[in-house]
Amino acid sequence: MIRPQVLVVGGGPAGSSAAWHCAMAGLDVCLVDRARFPRAKPCAEYVSPEGSRLLHAMGALETLEAQAAHLTGMVVHAPSGERIHGEFVARHGFRGFRDKGLGVRREILDTVLLQRARDAGVTVIEEAKVESLVHDHAGAVNGAQVRTAEGTKVINASLVIGADGLRSVVSRRLGLAHQSRWPRRVALVAHYRDVQGIGSLGEMHVTRTGYVGLAQVSGGLVNVALVVPKSRAGAMRDGAAAYLDAWIAAQPSLAPRFAGATRVTPVRATGPFASRASRPWAPGAMLTGDAADFYDPFTGEGIYSGLRGGELLADYAQAAVLASSRDAHVRALRGYEQARKSVFGGKWRVEQLIGLAVSMPPLLNHAARVLSRDRDLADLLIGVTGDFVPPSAVLRPRTLLRFLS
Repeated sequence: MIRPQVLVVGGGPAGSSAAWHCAMAGLDVCLVDRARFPRAKPCAEYVSPEGSRLLHAMGALETLEAQAAHLTGMVVHAPSGERIHGEFVARHGFRGFRDKGLGVRREILDTVLLQRARDAGVTVIEEAKVESLVHDHAGAVNGAQVRTAEGTKVINASLVIGADGLRSVVSRRLGLAHQSRWPRRVALVAHYRDVQGIGSLGEMHVTRTGYVGLAQVSGGLVNVALVVPKSRAGAMRDGAAAYLDAWIAAQPSLAPRFAGATRVTPVRATGPFASRASRPWAPGAMLTGDAADFYDPFTGEGIYSGLRGGELLADYAQAAVLASSRDAHVRALRGYEQARKSVFGGKWRVEQLIGLAVSMPPLLNHAARVLSRDRDLADLLIGVTGDFVPPSAVLRPRTLLRFLS
């Protein structure tokens, strides 16, 4: 009978990171996921330069670097045609763990990270769907009911970690899931071969009907991720692939580049976004990754925040599991909540400002005009999205005033 100290729900980057770091902290960990790996996920598939530090800590970086495309920065095309061009190596003096980001397919990334968790002693159960949480006599979570091919069973644990993504079962069962009214967007993601003009920069093309990201990933493919308002989902009645093809064909700057391209994977949909748990814990449970907060995919934050969140929670998980009283247990969980605010709070504010600009074309056009003339400021902003420049470098008043010049 499996009775771990920690049960992690979800085998993506957030779950594997949480499981690995908890195991390294000396905890007995079991991880369950409803899929069998390798499996595809709709995602921008971007790992920031500072994300490489976490991959290195987990012993996965060398393997992944050999199978990934290397990205030197980002270029954002505003609706006006102005360009924001920023690179990770710049004069601002900040340096990431690596000078480049990685474009790596989730089939590869998630499988490698899950194996690192196994190597750390984590018990991994694939094709295991969590149907409900179980509680003790005081109402605290102490396990989950899990359905596998062999039947349904209860896995008891001192702590359940929800790392099960945007539509987290753990978050919903705890009543913590919260969907914001704005911005409500959905994404369509696919891989293409032979897209013209793709270099080492990730690209974002913002229009009045949505935005699309293009970036090289593993195997010489290009990840194409289109994000549109949820209100446009009704126009997808002919299918996601038809909608994506028609959207690209309607963009004068993109259509010629896709004229000889071939889509090599199905178009996968995800969203709506703008979800955030009301808090990242309940007695007996913690949330991390997209299950804890997911604002908008424009900055490509999902993989880094999942990896970093798993690293961050381990000490608090250990304290919660080993707590000698309920009060000590809750103090550990509240400490985790405060730590998340401290680590991610500045980035959340930057994401909100970027989300506002993307939703208001005149504002983005103005920012693009400013940043096209101020390369140092553009590099600084791109460094924040690369997770190695502190958000405070952009959020300080004198820097914000440069955006208004």
